[in-house]
Amino acid sequence: MSEDLPSVPDTDQRSVSARMERRIRMTVPDRHNPKLQQLVEWVNGDDDLYALWTAANVTAMERLGMTDHGPVHVKIVMNIAVKLLRILMDHGVEPAVVTTYDLERTDAEVVVALASLLHDVGMSIQRPDHESFSLFVAEGKLRDLLPRLYDAPTSTIIRSEVLHAIISHRSGGKPLTLEAGVVRLADALDMAKGRSRIPFESGSVSIHSISAAAVQSVSIEQGEEKPVRIRIELLNSAGVFQLDKLLRDKLNGSGLEPHVEVMATIEGEVEQRILGEFRL
Repeated sequence: MSEDLPSVPDTDQRSVSARMERRIRMTVPDRHNPKLQQLVEWVNGDDDLYALWTAANVTAMERLGMTDHGPVHVKIVMNIAVKLLRILMDHGVEPAVVTTYDLERTDAEVVVALASLLHDVGMSIQRPDHESFSLFVAEGKLRDLLPRLYDAPTSTIIRSEVLHAIISHRSGGKPLTLEAGVVRLADALDMAKGRSRIPFESGSVSIHSISAAAVQSVSIEQGEEKPVRIRIELLNSAGVFQLDKLLRDKLNGSGLEPHVEVMATIEGEVEQRILGEFRL
């Protein structure tokens, strides 16, 4: 997956039109969910939304030297989140929109997909407290999209559920729904080395970039003791920081602790060297 990630645009490719031409298309298995299928189709035709992802990524990668927070990131998070949700539902774990509002499981998938796509749009404004900024940026987009799928009261309910999932992905966030917990965990699981490739190779060396570069792959599968098993392959034990600090923080308090097991292994008999020299 990391080989397909786009690099920071060259100087002559940084115009608005050039950035929009290098568009990443959103895809997710719709699994007989026509609402999700229609939603993704509308999202792919939304220039305003794509420009928001572009601006968020400029803030993150080009101005702050951080990891990707743009269209590649949200596409990965959406697919992870929908897969997590479906495994959990297949094991009888019901989403909040089903238990609270008697909506369908397919509606929970809409909540998770939209929250994943919109959780970082506040980065288009600034990094600090971007989760809160994402709320008011996303709210307008949700008012545009949801009434095309639902009646007015249901649209309002779905919008509230999406916004709760967005704010719950912040550090110290406390999801109150299965959907919000899934999005929170999915955000943390976009940790494979491709996400850190650009800032790390451009000289942004920190425990965050080094540990992210040590993560070879992340896979989500059916668990044995719990419904979901997250399998993480590391190139180097530096990747343990991603698990012990970042992933643990997102999993704890997510509400998913009873349903998820995490297994990490280091590939090969010898750890791969990531960093040759480090100076302060």
